[in-house]
Amino acid sequence: MATNNKRSNLIRSVIAIGSFLLVSSFILLKASKPTLYIIGDSTVKNGSGKGEKDLWGWGSLMADRFDTIRIGVQNHAIGGRSSRTFITEGRWDRILEQLKPGDFVIMQFGHNDAGPLDDTARARGTIRGIGEDSSAIYNPIRKVNEVVHTYGWYMRKYINDTKAKGAIPIVCSPVPRGDFKDGKTVRSNESYGGWAAAVAKAGDAYFIPLNDLIADQYDALGADSVKKFFPVDHTHPNRTGSTLNADMVVKGIKDLKKCELKNYLK
Repeated sequence: MATNNKRSNLIRSVIAIGSFLLVSSFILLKASKPTLYIIGDSTVKNGSGKGEKDLWGWGSLMADRFDTIRIGVQNHAIGGRSSRTFITEGRWDRILEQLKPGDFVIMQFGHNDAGPLDDTARARGTIRGIGEDSSAIYNPIRKVNEVVHTYGWYMRKYINDTKAKGAIPIVCSPVPRGDFKDGKTVRSNESYGGWAAAVAKAGDAYFIPLNDLIADQYDALGADSVKKFFPVDHTHPNRTGSTLNADMVVKGIKDLKKCELKNYLK
């Protein structure tokens, strides 16, 4: 009888030790596992509904492209936001609370930055360019006084805040709209695409020329084929169009020299 008790106690001890080691390993893995945070507007995350309005953002399709056992993928993009309002709404601060060394942040803004600074509909615009210009306004949406900066100022903040946390910033130029001129996709190299590239270079951040990568694909497909990607307007792609965009993000990641994010791709 004593022998059986000893055997039972030994088995319970082995099970307890095994459970402890398993839980400890899980906690350590979770603590060391990096996270990819994706931020942006509706071209990065959309409603993805049904029927004619089956609109998607490329960020919603990224988790399937990564080994999520080794890296977490969180798409925090949201429709209607600019580089400014993603910050003023507190969304960026909530990410910073979680951001840790070794994480990655992919950012794409620009589509909503061209609007008015202080209109009563959205008040989401930023000052054009990458300088240090600013404008003091009254924000009729938030009902507060606010100092509005340039697109470049806000993008620099994302880069600098990310680095301060020991994480890795990756800037994307905005995806192109489905607009063609003289048989070629209209690009944003003279505006937000070019500004995103300049800010990334100055801030020593990784840069994905997403506008050009996708525009090259659009040019090869032609205007009639590309039109099928945009069932509602010229800005928001369906799942097929956003799948192409997500593929180009992956290509951009693979082309980044010395960026460890590529090691987590499937």
